[in-house]
Amino acid sequence: MKRIIVGGLCLAMCAHMSVAVGLHTDAWAYESGIVTNGGAVQGKVTFSGTVPDPKIFELRRYYDREYCATLSDGKGHRLLKEVNVGPEGGLRDVVVVIEGIEKGKPFAVTDAEVEASLCQFLPFVTVVSDKRKVSVFNRDPVSHDIQGYAYDQSGVDIVLHRPALHVSGTTDVVQLVKGRKVFTMQCGMHPYMQNWGYAIDNPYYAVTGPTGAFTIGDLPAGTYHLKVWHPTLGTHEREITVKSNETVTLDLAFDTTQAAK
Repeated sequence: MKRIIVGGLCLAMCAHMSVAVGLHTDAWAYESGIVTNGGAVQGKVTFSGTVPDPKIFELRRYYDREYCATLSDGKGHRLLKEVNVGPEGGLRDVVVVIEGIEKGKPFAVTDAEVEASLCQFLPFVTVVSDKRKVSVFNRDPVSHDIQGYAYDQSGVDIVLHRPALHVSGTTDVVQLVKGRKVFTMQCGMHPYMQNWGYAIDNPYYAVTGPTGAFTIGDLPAGTYHLKVWHPTLGTHEREITVKSNETVTLDLAFDTTQAAK
């Protein structure tokens, strides 16, 4: 088994709103069809070593400190845990995706939902596509301030800013520059409220839960480009070959030396 590194994407929001996320894809488009005798890739993403410490925020420095202290450490701090590891080392919030596949099983896109609840964004990681809306609901009695960014090695774009959104919400279009896959949002009033999103253009992906397990099925036989991604631990890419009616099993692992500084 080969150990694999992972990298990050972003999405965070506040108040009740719907965001249509668009990708510049030129003329390329995924072709949906029927897959017969398809293969699969499955496995588990784990983390070994010392889990990075959470980010620490002093509640007294930010708005609504009494309400947001509901999830505090009891000492006046709010913690943002970016690396979540299960009891058997399973790593959650990892996106595993087959990139560049041109055709395969139907791409049944559905709307995603993110909640602002107790001054945190749930889920911490999600996926979006050029046909998918992300609805964000504010379950809190306090206001939030959306700040959205998309970035890569070439720089950062501000893709969304809606200060002090009302409960009635708003609708915006986030257009990602061609080639960018990651965007992130946070609350300007409560900076410990953050989450991430990864842009997909086909149905061959998985997001790991508490055990770190994933399965991607109904893959046509062939050789593919696999990306494994986590918001703070980095990115790794490799080629995999899938045969008809067979399952490729991968052992994907992070360790302490791979954590972002």
